[in-house]
Amino acid sequence: MRIGIAIEETWAFFTEIAQELSEHHQTSQFYAPEVRFPIFNERIQARRLRRAWRSFLTTNQVVFFEWASGLLETATHLPKSCGIVTRLHRYEMYRWADKINWEAVDRVILVSRAKEREFARRFPGQAQKVVVIPEAISIERFQSHIKEFSGQLGILCHLSPRKRVYELILAFYELNCQRAGFHLHIGGGAHPGFPDYFDALQALVRALGLSKSVTFYGNVQDPQNWYRNIDLFISNSYSEGLQVSPMEAVASGCYAISHHWEGAEEFFSPQELFFTERQFIERVLTYADLSQPEKAERIARLQEIVRQNHDMDKIKVQIREVIEQTGRDYELRSGRGG
Repeated sequence: MRIGIAIEETWAFFTEIAQELSEHHQTSQFYAPEVRFPIFNERIQARRLRRAWRSFLTTNQVVFFEWASGLLETATHLPKSCGIVTRLHRYEMYRWADKINWEAVDRVILVSRAKEREFARRFPGQAQKVVVIPEAISIERFQSHIKEFSGQLGILCHLSPRKRVYELILAFYELNCQRAGFHLHIGGGAHPGFPDYFDALQALVRALGLSKSVTFYGNVQDPQNWYRNIDLFISNSYSEGLQVSPMEAVASGCYAISHHWEGAEEFFSPQELFFTERQFIERVLTYADLSQPEKAERIARLQEIVRQNHDMDKIKVQIREVIEQTGRDYELRSGRGG
């Protein structure tokens, strides 16, 4: 089967999936034509882009869009000539979803049941096209290393307001007021869209007198080793698709808790979820007071969830099968399947 791939955002969640597709099918990636004309000739550029898209869509039996964003918007407003599958992670729901012609899309892969419900509310006529396949990690990249608990807390993310690291620092301050000895490890670089946020985080740490209890790491190039610094991983976002970093932390031997963003319950149990600062402190102290065998039991339960539901070796096959079935169905409907 000839499968086209369209992606212009990060490959962070896609590398293994692309490899899986290329091992079973003839794949090609869409590249926009190079700009050769002055900026005032935008109509010429747009015409060349549409021509490139028509050729790409016609050449392939099915095209997979890793992000439901700008490339998908362009492709879905052209005459339909192949099967189209897209994966919608999170941000596309708020920036791009209203610009896409969903009638031209055959299957929409969403990463959580929460996002499925949201998509159905916004596009009820397209709900039957949805299949939920959760985010996944390559488990073999992470070696489980469970160590004696020493109060090392951690968060790893782009430092943007959505991740609520500022609020986490405030809660961490209250935690250390109740019981001293905890340390907060903050991995992740400044988000280009929020350059002031990183400065505000550092200023808050200084103002609260936490400089010896909070460590900033910037961009983390080797997360496998970074997770070994911590005992307990924290997700504190107000919105996620289905966050990958807690899965990586758990696979590395950490326990994990989370603010109850919509969909967090699809990975975490109630004992790991919190809404308020008080509940956050309770979750941390409760875990700190468990015996080592009790801690190991909680980690093992989360690790089993990762193995059963979020193993990339399983997920990449599920995504491939959706793409393959879409290509076959389109061939039959269009009469191209003979």
